[in-house]
Amino acid sequence: MLRKFFSDESGATAIEYSLIATLVSLAIMGGVGLVADNVAAMFQKTSEGYSNATSVR
Repeated sequence: MLRKFFSDESGATAIEYSLIATLVSLAIMGGVGLVADNVAAMFQKTSEGYSNATSVR
């Protein structure tokens, strides 16, 4: 019975998949963070450009 317990690898697959899913989700969160910063900077530049264009009048 003890040999059967130590040779059973059915739970290892679930752990491997959960680790892969965790790494993928961390990569996605990191990528979204970088994209969000770039989008915020783009909107800031657009806002400044609009303010400068309307203050010239």
